[in-house]
Parts: sequence; structure tokens; C-alpha cells
Amino acid sequence: MSVIYLLLALSICVAIIFFVVFLLSVKRGQYDDLHSPAVRMLFEDELVEKTSNNLTSKNQKS
Repeated sequence: MSVIYLLLALSICVAIIFFVVFLLSVKRGQYDDLHSPAVRMLFEDELVEKTSNNLTSKNQKS
């Protein structure tokens, strides 16, 4: 029976530690922007393509 009390106390301590870490990450802004990372891969090719087109047009002008 004493093992149950020990495990219960240990699990509550672990839960409190995880909760404090979660609160710290929310306070530091870890979860602020959820949309941009999901769509970043969709727009990366366009940015690379525009950059390479600008570089080639500048090289042709000079």
C-alpha cells in the first residue's frame, strides 16, 4: 500500500513539473504562431524562384 502512495506523490510531482514547463513555454511565446510554419513550405519555392529570376535578370543587364 505504501508503494501506491509513493507512486501517487511521484506522479503528481511529475505532472506539476510538466505544467510549469508548459506555462513557461506559453509565456515565452512558443505557441503564438501556428499558421505560418504550416504554410511556409508552400511559399518557399516562390521565394527561391523570384530570387533566382532577379539574380539572372541583373546578370543579363550588366
